[in-house]
Amino acid sequence: MDQTLKTDNFVLVCDGALTKELDQVIEEFEKKNPGIFFILRLETNKGLGVALQKGLFYCKHDLVARMDSDDIAKPYRCEKQIDVFCRKGVDIVSSTIEEFYKSPGDRKVYKTLPEEQEAIVEYARTRNPFNHPAVMFRKTAVEQVNGYQPFYLLEDYYLWVRMLKNGARAYNIQESLLYMRVGEGMYHRRGGIKYFWSLYCLYNYMRKTHFCSDFDFVKIISGYFFMCVLPEKIREKIYTRKLRRNL
Repeated sequence: MDQTLKTDNFVLVCDGALTKELDQVIEEFEKKNPGIFFILRLETNKGLGVALQKGLFYCKHDLVARMDSDDIAKPYRCEKQIDVFCRKGVDIVSSTIEEFYKSPGDRKVYKTLPEEQEAIVEYARTRNPFNHPAVMFRKTAVEQVNGYQPFYLLEDYYLWVRMLKNGARAYNIQESLLYMRVGEGMYHRRGGIKYFWSLYCLYNYMRKTHFCSDFDFVKIISGYFFMCVLPEKIREKIYTRKLRRNL
């Protein structure tokens, strides 16, 4: 609501029951901003893929910015992303993000991704090419590939692969437009057999559809198996020191 370019269609998906305190906050914002909010309440927790797909149905504009409830968008995020859509005619725009634990700026750890289409597609063969909390996309381009689908912790990556295979054009702004909270649970979720199996299924789909090669598949899965069985503290150090940019 503090964006320099404001919206008239704010879709809030409540994926299961909320606390009384959160319900009160929602009610206060609805009263302060009449006609802007659409509150979609799911009786039970359905998971990210289902929640996003249901919420997308109620977005009335073609350009949709999404984020999670514990992330913080910088005030000029939407303005800068829409400027890219106007200038480049793309279907997906994401950006660099800055991670934080308790308050923005307390880590100075950034996740930066390839900027232009060719590099994005090449990167997508081995890793997720967009920072999901900072993504803005064309609703029509998402609907062309049947939108978000349930895929444990990889709903977004699975969507991007299908969109890129379908000819979607993309761009990553090389500037941080969002603070992403990374609680201790983040690195815990990036390990274990269940997460590894989800990765295996996704990359096997990419291999079978010729999005990545057999060699890529073996190399990637071997590396992820190693990461998934590592102790959580070591896995966190690898993510922050090798897979992120520190300032």
